[in-house]
Amino acid sequence: MARRVKPSLYISVDIEADGPIPGPYSMISFGAAVAGRQDAEGYVPEDPEAYTFYRELRPISEDFVPEALAVSGLDRDRLIAEGSEPAAALAEFGDWVHEVSAGAQPVMCGYPASYDWTFLYWYLIRFTGASPFGHSGCLDMKTLYATKARLPLRAVAKGTMPRELLSRRRHTHHALDDAIEQAELFSNLMAWPGR
Repeated sequence: MARRVKPSLYISVDIEADGPIPGPYSMISFGAAVAGRQDAEGYVPEDPEAYTFYRELRPISEDFVPEALAVSGLDRDRLIAEGSEPAAALAEFGDWVHEVSAGAQPVMCGYPASYDWTFLYWYLIRFTGASPFGHSGCLDMKTLYATKARLPLRAVAKGTMPRELLSRRRHTHHALDDAIEQAELFSNLMAWPGR
């Protein structure tokens, strides 16, 4: 008898941080957008603006890399004064993931997932003790494209992708904007037959 597999709900996540690794440095904002759902029948995209989540976070350390902070355009002093407490924001995010993924297995997808997943997973475990994605529920869009395009991973950049795969939205380095943009890229990649 075949094992029944739950559908996957793909959630595009983008984070902005003030340094290269979590712990010594801080995730200062993160955004998420539901990209679509996949079951045995195939992949069905969602409107990436329909189900979203965004928070700006209070930094967790005094250390930061000015160049990394500058990428996001966020003001560190404002985040210290007004940013959400990480424990509260990550708990709210976990609740949101469970809500939007009811009946499905949530999967975080990112471009590149390695950076965003490192911060997201560390923050989830550090501040909530659990991850709604489990310990390995992430998919890297860069790897997905490389596999379908039959290219070495290091040969891949968004600029090398066929234009029809890319979102028409600008990559702004605002975490929610970029999560939405990358949700569109993900849905396009899932529909693309490859080379």
